[in-house]
Amino acid sequence: MPDLFYGERIRELETALTPLKKKRSRFGWLRLVLILGFIVSLWYTIVSGLLILVALSAVLLAAFLFFVAADLNNDKKIKNTEELIRINEEEQSYQHHEFHSFPDGARFQPAVHDYAGDLDIFGKASLYQYINRTSSEQGQATLAAWLLSPAKAEELPGRQEAIRELAEKTIWRQQLQADGRKDRITNHTEKKITDWLRENENPVTHPSWAWLRYLLPALSMGSVLFYSFDAIGAPLFSALIFFFFVFSLYTSKLVMPSYRQLNKIANEVDTLSGSIAGVEKENFQSPFLQIRQSVFRQPQGTASKTLRSLKKIIDRLDYRLNPIVFIPLNTLVFWDIQQAFALEKWKKENKEPIKGWFSTLAEFESLASLGTLYFNHPAWVFPEWVDGDGILISEGLGHPLIDRNKRKTSDFSTNGPGKISLITGSNMAGKSTFLRSVGVNIVLAMAGAPVCARHLKLSHLKVISSMRVSDNLEESTSTFYAELKKLKYIIGAVNRKEKVILLLDEILRGTNSADRHAGSTALIRQLIRQDAVALVATHDLELAKMEDQYREHIDNYHFDVQVEGEELYFDYTLKKGVCQSMNASLLMKKIGIDL
Repeated sequence: MPDLFYGERIRELETALTPLKKKRSRFGWLRLVLILGFIVSLWYTIVSGLLILVALSAVLLAAFLFFVAADLNNDKKIKNTEELIRINEEEQSYQHHEFHSFPDGARFQPAVHDYAGDLDIFGKASLYQYINRTSSEQGQATLAAWLLSPAKAEELPGRQEAIRELAEKTIWRQQLQADGRKDRITNHTEKKITDWLRENENPVTHPSWAWLRYLLPALSMGSVLFYSFDAIGAPLFSALIFFFFVFSLYTSKLVMPSYRQLNKIANEVDTLSGSIAGVEKENFQSPFLQIRQSVFRQPQGTASKTLRSLKKIIDRLDYRLNPIVFIPLNTLVFWDIQQAFALEKWKKENKEPIKGWFSTLAEFESLASLGTLYFNHPAWVFPEWVDGDGILISEGLGHPLIDRNKRKTSDFSTNGPGKISLITGSNMAGKSTFLRSVGVNIVLAMAGAPVCARHLKLSHLKVISSMRVSDNLEESTSTFYAELKKLKYIIGAVNRKEKVILLLDEILRGTNSADRHAGSTALIRQLIRQDAVALVATHDLELAKMEDQYREHIDNYHFDVQVEGEELYFDYTLKKGVCQSMNASLLMKKIGIDL
C-alpha cells in the first residue's frame, strides 16, 4: 500500500537524518579547535622562530580544510535527506486527496484547445496538478505537452512499459525529484547555454593567441622569480607587473561576453549534472528507457561528467568576484585566458550532444511523474490497445480527480464509427462528470499513463469537447456564437475523418428550445452520416426518441434521481435507457419559486 510505504520511508529517513545532524555539530566544534590550533601554532612560529612549528601549522590547516570539505559533503546529505522527507510527506498528504501544493500548470492552459478547458487539464485541482512531479521547467512543459496532444500510436506501448518499470523504482524516482529541486533547471539557463554555443569563437582563443596562453604566464612568473633572486631591480619589476596587470584586464574584457552568457548558472548546471548522473547509473530493463538513457552516454564520457567539467570552468571564472584572489591570479597566470581556452574546448566537444540533454531529462521526469501516479494507484490499469476506429470498452471507469472514497464508477462501451451515445438525466445527476470521466481517462491513456478503471480497451483517439462555452467581451462574442464556432470546428474534424471522440454537453444551449432541438437533431444525423463517435449529454428527452430511427447508431443511457418527499437522492450510476425522473421543479421549489 502506498500510504504504508510513505510512512515507513519517512521513519527510515528521519532515522538516517539524526546521525548526520550530530556529525554536523561535531564537525563545527572540530573546525573551531583546528583553526584555533593553527592560529596558536602560527603565532608561536613567528615568536619563537621554531621551524618545526611551521610543519605543525601546515598540518593543522590541511586538517581544517579537510574537515570543511567533509562538513560541506555532510550538509549536502542533510539537505538531500530533508528534501526526501518533504517529498514523502507530500505523497502522504496526496493519499488523503490533498495535492494542491504541487504546481498547477495554469501557464500551459491554451486560449483555445480541443478539450483542455472542459476537462480541467490545468489550473487549481486539475489533472496536471494531480500527477505532476517534475522539477525542471522543461519537465513541466513536456508533461503538459503530453496531456495536450495524443502520443503517436506506435509510441504508446513503449511509454506504458517504461511507466510500469519506473513505478517499481520509487526510491530512484524520489531521488530524481530531490536532485531536481536543489536549483531548479529553467528555460532561461537552457537558453543561456544554447546562445553561448551559437556564439562565434572568442577572440582570445584564436590560434594566434595560443602561444600567448603559455608565454604570458611564463614571462610574469619569470619576472617574479628573477626579482626574488635580485636578477632585476624593483623599478623594472614594478613596470613589468603593471604591464601584465593592464594586459590581463584587456584580456578579461574580451572574455566578458562568454562570462555574461554563463554567469549565475553554475548551480543549475550542477543540478542538471546530478539529475543526469542518477539516470546514467540506473539499470533499466525497458528498451524505451534504455534508448533515452543512451543519449547521456557519449564517446568522450558521460553527460554528467561533462557537465561537471563545465561547472568547474564557470566556478573558476567566478573567481573574478573576489578581487583579492582574482587580481594576482589573472596578473600572474592570465587566469581568464586559461578559462576561455577551456570553455572553447568544451564547446567544440559538446556542441551537438548537449542539445538533447535537457529534453531527454525532461522526458525522464515526465515518465517518473506517471510512474508515481501508477504507484499511488495500484488498482488502476493500463489500456489495452485495439485496432479500429472509435472503440472504447470500459469497466469501472471513474473520474481520477474525485476522491476514491467518493468516486462512482460506470461500465460503458462504444464500439466502432457512427456511434452516438445519448445521455439523459436530471440536474446534478452526474451527466457532465461522466463525460469528463471518459475524456480525462482518454487523455491519460493517450499520454501512456494508467487510467482510473478496472479495465479499458481503446483504439487511438483524440478528444474534442464542447462543454464549457462562454462569451468573450473582448471579441464581442456571445455564448451562442462561441458554441457555434466550436461546433463548426468539430464538424470540420469529423468531415476530415479524424479519429476523434466527441464529448458534447447540452448542444446549442444558447438558443430557444425549438431551435435547440432542431439543431441538435440535425447535428446528430450529420455525425452519424460522417461515422463520428460522440457522447451527448442532454436534458432534451425528445432526442432520445431518435434511437427508434437509428437503432444501429444511437444508444440511450441515463442518470436518474430518487425522490422521497422533498428530498433528492442520487446514485450517480450510468444506466441503459432513457431517464424517467427529472428534478428541476423540485429544485426550483426548494429555492423559493412558487410553481
